[in-house]
Amino acid sequence: MGVTLSVSADAGRRRIEELLQENEDRVFKRWLEIAGSPSSGTVDRASLTGQLREIYQALRRSLGGDEDSSDLRGLLAELSRNRARQGFTPSETAIVVFGLKEALYESVETDGSPESLRGFIWFSQVIDDLGLLTIENYAAAREKVIIDQAEQLLELSTPVVKLWEGIVAVPLVGTLDSARTQVVMEKLLQTLVDTGSEHAVIDITGVPAVDTQVAQHLLKTVVAARLMGAECVISGIRPQIAHTIVTLGIEFGDIVTKASLADALAHALRKSGVEFVSRKTHVAVRTEEG
Repeated sequence: MGVTLSVSADAGRRRIEELLQENEDRVFKRWLEIAGSPSSGTVDRASLTGQLREIYQALRRSLGGDEDSSDLRGLLAELSRNRARQGFTPSETAIVVFGLKEALYESVETDGSPESLRGFIWFSQVIDDLGLLTIENYAAAREKVIIDQAEQLLELSTPVVKLWEGIVAVPLVGTLDSARTQVVMEKLLQTLVDTGSEHAVIDITGVPAVDTQVAQHLLKTVVAARLMGAECVISGIRPQIAHTIVTLGIEFGDIVTKASLADALAHALRKSGVEFVSRKTHVAVRTEEG
């Protein structure tokens, strides 16, 4: 019985290989229709045709034993990565692979032999495994895209701007966590080196809340800047934040804090030797040089 089943299975596999070769144009055309249907997303028809043609040929070589499946797996991994970057959904990506079963079944149904039907069961399992491989590669590629985008957003959300000669500012918006603190610290220190600034203003007006962890992150940034020879002022201390800081017993030590960015800039300017002289409706600025 075992020998009979093995012979039947081999006959089924051979028949599937024959159908893939004999009806290549028909099967491939139908597969392309399924993979390029509106439900599978907007695709470049010419590009999709080339990709599927390579996958089809690699699949035939793999099933025929001419080579291992590494080439086929590599093509599917590339397809998954491209679709993840282009914004296709997992379903739109999976249908490209699973659609080959439907495309081949029409030829199997027309053939109608017991061998082709048994072979199709085996072929379905092969395609299912390849489909799962495709989804795994898609998920990994999509996760990398998300990580890259998060890093780019993190860079954009932590700008360091020059306010005055020798004075830079870091306007923070949103939650300050360990990862973001590291980015802030690196960008601030690099800007201090590039500009030769001796004063930095860290503005937390856009930070919704300050707790012990956020305070520790701020202190680390200030200490790092001091090691570079720059003094920091923390601005944006609103009444609610001041109350929270007092309640939690957070100590900023000798770090200067100001209610607004304007107050912090004025303080930094004075420390830089810039003198403000009020003249009725306007303010004149005079430096030590003149």
